[in-house]
Order: sequence, then structure tokens, then C-alpha cells
Amino acid sequence: MSPSTEHGRPEPEPTTLPANPDGRPVSDRGDTVCVIGAGASGLTAVKNLTEHGFGVDCYERETGVGGGWNWRHDRSPVYASTHLISSRPFTQFPDFPMPDSWPDYPHHGQVLSYFERYADHFDLRRHIWFGTEVVRVEPVDGDRWDVTTRSTGGYGPERTSRYAAVLVANGHNWSPKLPRYEGLEEFRGEVMHASSYKDPAQLRGKRVLVVGAGNTGCDLAVEAAQQASRCWHSTRRGYWYAPKYVLGRPADQVNDALLALRVPLRLRQWLYHWTLRLTVGDLTRFGLPKPDHRVYETHPIANSQLVYYVGHGEITPVPELARFHPGGVTLTDGREIDPELVVFATGYLPRFEFLDPGVLGDADGSGRPRLWLHAFPPGHPTLAVAGLLQPDSGLFTLAHWQTVLFARSLRLRREQPQRAAAFASRAAAGAGERYAGKVKDSSRHWFEVGHVDYLRAVQRALDDLEGK
Repeated sequence: MSPSTEHGRPEPEPTTLPANPDGRPVSDRGDTVCVIGAGASGLTAVKNLTEHGFGVDCYERETGVGGGWNWRHDRSPVYASTHLISSRPFTQFPDFPMPDSWPDYPHHGQVLSYFERYADHFDLRRHIWFGTEVVRVEPVDGDRWDVTTRSTGGYGPERTSRYAAVLVANGHNWSPKLPRYEGLEEFRGEVMHASSYKDPAQLRGKRVLVVGAGNTGCDLAVEAAQQASRCWHSTRRGYWYAPKYVLGRPADQVNDALLALRVPLRLRQWLYHWTLRLTVGDLTRFGLPKPDHRVYETHPIANSQLVYYVGHGEITPVPELARFHPGGVTLTDGREIDPELVVFATGYLPRFEFLDPGVLGDADGSGRPRLWLHAFPPGHPTLAVAGLLQPDSGLFTLAHWQTVLFARSLRLRREQPQRAAAFASRAAAGAGERYAGKVKDSSRHWFEVGHVDYLRAVQRALDDLEGK
């Protein structure tokens, strides 16, 4: 393991390598692995890598653990009322369960405390450099990586260290995806992305237009129904709105039971439609557009209140926006509305600003890396991405097994190089594979996975790695 300072953080080795082409000295970190980010995926990466015998330096740009779930962080998309949309058993790490006394869908404050306890239980903080951002990651000979860091905000000098491997866990819900509309610059009302929304007071007493039908968009429309003087909710297409509870159980637990029984997709779709008919009926009678796809072909929207407030007239469904003008908005059906505040809940795009996009197979810079298991780039066996997934269940378990697989592949490089090379070839051949069946081809669904199919694929990879 790498030596540590009295504060528990890794102490870089003395410079033993030639300077970079730009003249900056390089510190050799030997067999140490660099982890970028101390959110859910980064924390489980640190734990699993150290358990497999690796020294780890984790760089976190903020001042605490939790990533996006720490709403004190600048880039956090969390707002005051945020709760999990996947239930507790399908969200928690497999080796660190959440308390049984917690609700089915914990509040974001509980989730943050869970990460803090996880970090303390596994003694992870001593590996983390807080307030340090990664500005550049460059491949060098021997499948090693030069990682350049500096204090968050650009203060102080940059420092470059050479690592045996890099695990990227910087999250994918922090760089807002903003739509473009004719006349938006002339609009006199207030415009914000959902990433800037924190508290219902921002909506109180205003005429609010929420754009976007993802989980965040639906949550904000529900909050606007309770706080705003008027709420419009704009969606481009019809969606299926899943209740959080079915037959008295969290909906994802019921769905998982059907998956465990290997119930065919078409039968599961029929059961879902039957359940909706028995509860809310035909959503088009509320003014919501008819979905243009089958159930499970888009990321699930778990919201038990949207239809309630639409049915009570507190949310007015409207179609896509056509254009803005100084005093309001024209809709694609020709109607005019006059919001004071427009909230774009239009999602996020992954960003890896410290890496050449080509390294991750994203040659056109679209933010859609071409990876095997959404984690391993072809041609770079010592680089992986964790957490770049949109599962139909919780993310933390999947990130755990991703990082276990990466740790074991690195260990195999030391112990059995030939088998490690075969694993790298499998990663190159499988780049771009999907694990979600038929889904909409949109940026929101680029990283969509069915958690059962995905975990089976990871298990096959682990078995191949271990020669089973």
C-alpha cells in the first residue's frame, strides 16, 4: 500500500520519472490505482480495489463524499424533496445493507448518511484527496496513465502523477442538457435548468412551465402543482407512469419477482397494462398524450402523484414547445401560454473533460462512449468507467460488481498476463453491446440496462476471468 500522511491521504512518491514534454515533473505512484470521484461508484471502487490489494488515490473535487447525493456540492442535481426512485433493497450495496428501519424509498439525506457510514466502515477517507480536481488524464507507455490534478477552482499549481490504472467515476448527472428554441433569448421570464432547482420556494406563487417527462420533470411538476399559481407540464411524447407501489409492494420488487420467474417480456407488458387499466385507466382522458412505445422501452418513470394532480386540474399537460417570444411560449398545437418561470428538466449528458474522447471510443464527442459492459474501452485494459448506467433498478449494486470485475482484471494482469490479454480482447470485441432489449434511441437511453441481464453479463465476465 502507498504511504499516507498524518491526515490519512496518500503521499506522492518523490519524483523519479523524466519530466513531461511540457517540462512538468512526474511523480511515480507505482502500482497505485487512481479513482476519479468519491460518489457512489467511486467509493465502491476504492473499497474493492483496496480489498484486492491495490494502493488507491481517489481525487474528489468537492469537500465530502456522496457525489451528486450530497446536495451541498455545486454539481449536485438533488433538491429538497428528492427520494430514491428504486426501493431500498434494490439500491443498497450488496455488502453494506441500509437499515431495516428506513422507509422503502429513503430521502436524499439518508442516502448521503449511508455513503458517509460506508466510507467510515471501510476506512475509505484515508485514500481520498478532497478539494482536488482532475484536469488531465493521458495514456503513456506500458498501459499506464499520467493524471494531472489541481485544487478545485484552479488554485495552486498543477501536479502530475503516474498510475498503473485509472477508474473514472465522475458521475453523469451534473452537466445539464439544454434544448434550443427559437426566441428563447428574447423571453422576459425566468429560465432555469432543473440542476439549479433546490427548494419549493423557487416555484411559490409563480406561473410555472416544466419541460421534460423524466423522473425529475414529473417530480417538479408535482411540486409546482402544490406551490405555483399555475403549472403547465410539456412533454414531447406520451409516457407510462409507474406507481411506486403495486400490490402493496414497491413496484421494482414486484417487477424483479417476475424477472426471477423468467416471465416473458410481452407477458410482463400485458400485466403492466392490466394494472394501469385497473388503477388510473386511459391516461389520454386526462389530456396526456398516448405513448408511442411499449412499456419497458423507455426508462421507467416512477411517480404516484403526477396523474393525481393532473386529474385534479393542478397540472395542465401541454405538448412540445414551438417557440418563445418576449411575453410567453407558443406550443406546437398553436396555443399560447404565459409562464413566469420555465424549468428545463431535460436531463444531463456525460462529460469526461479530462480525457481525450477518442480514448473512450467517443470520437465525435457526443458523450456516448463505446464501451464493453458500459465500463471497459477497447485498447485500454487499465482504464474503466464505473456507474455510466441507467438501470431499471438501483445503481449501487451494479457499480459494485463493475469495480470488482475491474479489480480482478488488474490483479490478473500481474498474476496471469496471458489470460488478462484474452480478457482485454473480449472487451474490445464486446464494445457497444446493449443489455436492455428494445429501447428508445435517445441520449436519455444510451446507457439503459436491464439490471438482471446486466448482472448476468458481468457474472459471465467474472467466470471467464477466473477460468470457470
